[in-house]
Amino acid sequence: MNLAISADRLFTPDEEIANPILLIRDGQIAALGPREEVALPGGAEARHFPGAVILPGMLDLHIHGGAGHDLMRPDEQGRERFERHLFRRGVTAYLPTTMTASVEATLKAIEFLADGIEAAGQGDQSTGGGARARFSGRARPLGIHLEGPFISPEKAGVQPVEYMQAPSPELFERFWQAARGHIKLMTAAPELPGAEELIAIATRRGVTISLGHSNADYETARRGIEAGARHATHTFNAMRALEHRAPGIAGAVLSDDRAYAEVIADGLHVHPAIVKLIVRAKGELRSVLVTDAISATGQGDGRFQLGPVEVQVEGQRCLWNGHLAGSVLTLDRAVRNVMEFADLDLATAWRMASANPARMLGLQPAHGRLLPNAPADLVVANPAGEILAVFGEGRQLTALSSEQTAPASYY
Repeated sequence: MNLAISADRLFTPDEEIANPILLIRDGQIAALGPREEVALPGGAEARHFPGAVILPGMLDLHIHGGAGHDLMRPDEQGRERFERHLFRRGVTAYLPTTMTASVEATLKAIEFLADGIEAAGQGDQSTGGGARARFSGRARPLGIHLEGPFISPEKAGVQPVEYMQAPSPELFERFWQAARGHIKLMTAAPELPGAEELIAIATRRGVTISLGHSNADYETARRGIEAGARHATHTFNAMRALEHRAPGIAGAVLSDDRAYAEVIADGLHVHPAIVKLIVRAKGELRSVLVTDAISATGQGDGRFQLGPVEVQVEGQRCLWNGHLAGSVLTLDRAVRNVMEFADLDLATAWRMASANPARMLGLQPAHGRLLPNAPADLVVANPAGEILAVFGEGRQLTALSSEQTAPASYY
């Protein structure tokens, strides 16, 4: 089947196309360009979105759950409900993120997450057709983000100190085998003994190392980057504060052009002015939006699980013993927030939730951009970034309700 989608503009997001046509064939982008340059095959179904923008599907590389499901729990129905929730918000791919827990609980969780990755057709592309078709209308897991246990008790946040581990190649190997090679991202504290060796080992396996939950000083953080780290986990949160004579881990990441910086743009984890500072320091190509969302997302107030921890949710705040414990942020809301916080246009803000995380993880060209021969995972939004429709490999989800897309305060 051939499907032609048109709107007022298209952002790849690196290039803007006015009056575009995007042609989908067999779940892939067959062609895209200005209407006068794209030849439509006979019988193609046409869908036009007046006044709208076509954008790549988003990728959330740091997320613990949503729609009542915690990703540390082996619950297939809960995972499907969660992935449909993500898809409705324009997230077509994600990295399920673990919580620091016992070694046994972590092994069990990552085995289950690896099952989901392979069921979605990400692990073995030879089985992709039928498996990926079953994931219509669902965000697809692309790999695992291991947040802990190789992190610092001094900057634990809500991560349980009793389950933290010293950096260990042997324990990493156990995790790697349980995940069947699907670990894509790992948060680590570079100041811990053995961390630099572990960073180098994991990097050689193709794992991107993110510095976080760390009390590292500037020099130690720089050594972590030299060892191969290329990212920072929720920048400014759970790390040594930035001081003018002791810039710490934040200073190392913000001043090094090799490193990407992720930010939770909910107005709570960091002040809007700090979001703007991060974007200005890292630029539009190395700033990454994440949600750090937990099972409570979309569920209202109450008590919810975050791995082994029970969290109290009150409005937009997720709290554990007075500490922020993840968020109920959605990635489309984060895009709209960063447009406001940092005075950005839609294409630039959207890049931070699509092309940038995909590039950082080495997932391009298949993810994060609209290109011929890439999967037809895309979003149609209005100029304010409110989602109108989502397509997963060319299959459209019904447009969101006005209540779901209505602007809301970030506080």
